[in-house]
Amino acid sequence: MKSVETTGRTIEEAILMAVAKLGVQRDNLEIEILEQPVKGLFGIIGGREARIRATVKRNVKDEIKSFLSRVLELMGVEARIEITEEESQIMVRLNGKNMGLVIGRRGETLDALQYITNLVVNKGTSNSKRIIIDTEEYRSKREETLRKLAKRLADKVQRTKKSIVLEPMNPYERRIIHSTLQNHPYVMTYSEGEEPYRKVVIKLK
Repeated sequence: MKSVETTGRTIEEAILMAVAKLGVQRDNLEIEILEQPVKGLFGIIGGREARIRATVKRNVKDEIKSFLSRVLELMGVEARIEITEEESQIMVRLNGKNMGLVIGRRGETLDALQYITNLVVNKGTSNSKRIIIDTEEYRSKREETLRKLAKRLADKVQRTKKSIVLEPMNPYERRIIHSTLQNHPYVMTYSEGEEPYRKVVIKLK
């Protein structure tokens, strides 16, 4: 992030100098006061100017858009990027042709794109938000499919009294299975194995 140190007879004057140097609006700057101004004797002797450090605030939406635009261009995909910032996460929706290429087999490419974007954009910041990337409502459709699968397999475990081990899933998909069955009266779930081959097991209580 760009930052400058400036001085002035007052704090406000030093800030105005920083605005001029950085070429951004005052609201887009984080201001750190390094030294308060001190009036000198007769207004001239032994005085000290105010000194501040001004840093351009991060624009997370622009960072996400810039990074994804580069990646999608390398993939040969044209997509419109829509970003909505919520309290605890940032939702990114991709719209365009060839979205199947972005989704990949069982959403693996979409998951990888989301993982890398989170790593790049949130690197070196303590105030990060989880970035969710979706296209063609894939995630909501996938969630509905997994919830139906979880209920169907729970019924099978209850009927046959035999545990069922699901295919490997990413953490997001495993959480859907666990949350769907967490209050089931007859079955329980747990995960076993190491990433990326970790699986959910459904068994009788």
